[in-house]
Amino acid sequence: MIENIWRKGRDFLGVKYPVIAGGMTWISNFELVKAVSDAGAFPVFAGGNMPPEMFEKEVDRLIENIHKPFAVNLITIAPNYKAHFEILKTKKVPFVVFAGNFPKKRDVVEMKESGKKTISFASTESIAKKQISWGIDALILEGSEAGGHIGNVSLIVLLQQVLFNIRDFPIFVAGGIGTGKMMAHLLMMGAYGIQMGTRFVMSEECTAHPNFKKAFVKARARQAIATPQYDSKLPVVGVRALKNKGMENFGKLQLELLTKLQNNEITREKAQFEVENYWVGSLKNAVIDGEVDDGSLMSGQSVGLMDDIKPIKEILEDLKEDAEDELKKIKLELECFC
Repeated sequence: MIENIWRKGRDFLGVKYPVIAGGMTWISNFELVKAVSDAGAFPVFAGGNMPPEMFEKEVDRLIENIHKPFAVNLITIAPNYKAHFEILKTKKVPFVVFAGNFPKKRDVVEMKESGKKTISFASTESIAKKQISWGIDALILEGSEAGGHIGNVSLIVLLQQVLFNIRDFPIFVAGGIGTGKMMAHLLMMGAYGIQMGTRFVMSEECTAHPNFKKAFVKARARQAIATPQYDSKLPVVGVRALKNKGMENFGKLQLELLTKLQNNEITREKAQFEVENYWVGSLKNAVIDGEVDDGSLMSGQSVGLMDDIKPIKEILEDLKEDAEDELKKIKLELECFC
């Protein structure tokens, strides 16, 4: 039964499971991408704000060693975005995911002209339709339940705003998804597949520091909170992470930057750069060095739905089995109603 309902997603991505392993800076490295690909799902490499020469080296490594479809994440608000963009145009990468903010029309067009399929995010029906008119090949609806940089709208609202109103177009969904049962219902609603991040952090193949994973195992959904924007003078993209000193320090940083803005000691662009620079650094401290008190523990609220670390192959098999069981249960219930 599951084979029929997720075929369109599998065909579009060109993989066994229509499950996207979302691009997570410092986490979605070559090792995780290869492991996800080998297990049959769709991996996304996160280049973050890597120095251009390092980014190019890693992309070449992916092309040489990954023989199934994969994507490279481009962070549109990263200082090195343009350099990454130009590098990627020259590479034989099958998919590109625009993240951080919505891409410009010319970026979508140029990347498609270089022979790549393009994927982006959409937070409203109008934004979705605009990007479709530009030629975007697929969209991801990511609810605010997700981890890392997030939008302001929950997935349950995005489904009604976008998924239910745009049919026969590749739309994947993300944010708060932790079970095959939920995946089954989303597929029945019309989604081509799902994207997960937190679940892949809690995989044996993920190279994140053991302390980082232990924090996820212990965490509950309510502990994955979103950062506030204190003042519109300093626009910041919300970040969802586990509450710790790192989150408190970010609040203090915002107040310091707002004071500097008020005193004309810093430009808004420089202040926003300092905000992004903070998250890149604090995330590295947690993921690479295991500093889980002061570092950033970016996590989705789905962290409360899982408390174990498994091989990726087992994660995917569990998702499929749970989805199939749910579809059978729904079929029986519908037959009873009839």
